[in-house]
Amino acid sequence: MTLDARYALSFTSGALLAQEALVAAPLYLREHDWSRVRELIERGNLLQARTRSSGCRRARAVAQRLAELSDDEVELFVDATSTERGHLLWAAACRQYAFIAEFAEEVLRERFLTLAGTVTYEEYDSFFRSKAIWHDELDAVAETSYGKLRQILFRMMVEAGLLTKQGHIEPALLSPRVAGCLDQRTPSDIRFFPTRVA
Repeated sequence: MTLDARYALSFTSGALLAQEALVAAPLYLREHDWSRVRELIERGNLLQARTRSSGCRRARAVAQRLAELSDDEVELFVDATSTERGHLLWAAACRQYAFIAEFAEEVLRERFLTLAGTVTYEEYDSFFRSKAIWHDELDAVAETSYGKLRQILFRMMVEAGLLTKQGHIEPALLSPRVAGCLDQRTPSDIRFFPTRVA
């Protein structure tokens, strides 16, 4: 990513979106069209949203997130264990949001490799400040939004099985089939995980 590219920070409409993805992924394998998947989810209120606007927002969020996966990865997701699903959804979030990807590689994985053992709000705050030097859009984030972004990112890591609620890093034991998918990209998306695998 170039330094002048703006970070997208629209990841607060849900954390990892695991339940929503379980609804959307099989629809995609039938339709092979993410806009059609969104339409079907919204029309049938398949995510059981309380309001139409929140249903539309979540349908859009899950379709955009899953669209980051290859068709093979979506097929794997449908057939996967809950651990594998968490890992695939974390990779999808990193692909969609450069901010999350850089945090995953520069903070989560780096702290794992240096045996730090934890990731706390303090590391997030330091990461955010360092990125704000190059990204004016981070300076413009309101305090309430700042707290929400941080909270959602940490919840994503917990839901993906990469961090405990107490902030202890959980080594990612990637299954061979998930690792194979992640490794097909250059550079390998394994870099987003706390693991010693290259």
